[in-house]
Amino acid sequence: MSQQLMNQDVSESVKQEVTASRRPWYHLNRTAGILLLIYAVQLTLFGVLAWWVHFNPVLPLDVAITREFQENPAPWLKITMVVISYPGSSLLLFALVMLAAAIFWRVGLRLETLYMVALSAVSACLNAVLKIIVERPRPHAGVVEIFQAASGQSFPSGHVMAYLAFFGLLFSFGIILFRGKAWWRVLLLVVSALFVVLVGPSRIYLGDHWASDVLGSYLIGGVLLGIALWIYLLLKQRGVLETKSAKKRTNNSKLFRSFPSR
Repeated sequence: MSQQLMNQDVSESVKQEVTASRRPWYHLNRTAGILLLIYAVQLTLFGVLAWWVHFNPVLPLDVAITREFQENPAPWLKITMVVISYPGSSLLLFALVMLAAAIFWRVGLRLETLYMVALSAVSACLNAVLKIIVERPRPHAGVVEIFQAASGQSFPSGHVMAYLAFFGLLFSFGIILFRGKAWWRVLLLVVSALFVVLVGPSRIYLGDHWASDVLGSYLIGGVLLGIALWIYLLLKQRGVLETKSAKKRTNNSKLFRSFPSR
């Protein structure tokens, strides 16, 4: 009798372990609620900020922050800020998006290819609409230094939103899809993170945007990226647009993470 009970306990323990092993590492039951709360707070803060800068285009705090940023006229700092902003000020960012999409397509990652292009497009459209609604003018030379003049409206920053959509997504894919300490994965994570973090300060330093423009962009861009990734993980778990080559590579390679299917 005791042996039978022991066998039942072992069997039940094995079943629990199997069940736990089948749960995806990004299990969202409890996390989803927390994330939705965070997104709601971010959207609320963004809405309040957008309303405030619409009626108060020039804020004393923004002016003080920009002047503080521009207090150091070191040539290396200016060059660094220009380099960080350059992809978003030219066709280079578009070329990088297409290159990344082509690479993902080449290795059979169809869903990632679609996301790479679609998220950047959605981000650009959303930014254009928000700028029309808020109608906030850019900083001008009478108040702060303008090292790199830009046209159009100021709120929210298109560079920050675009970098979150591209480099932020690349950083996320680097964590979600791959594992290990391969040099190319480390480089991908570091470079992507640096561009996302530094693009905001670069826009302020160059006089293209106010600090509140940058803050608003990080808020709304973060929400857009977060929701996109949440949907992506659900689609990935269901094997949407998954090719046989990609599935085989994931199962056989130590560099790729596996995604349990429902």
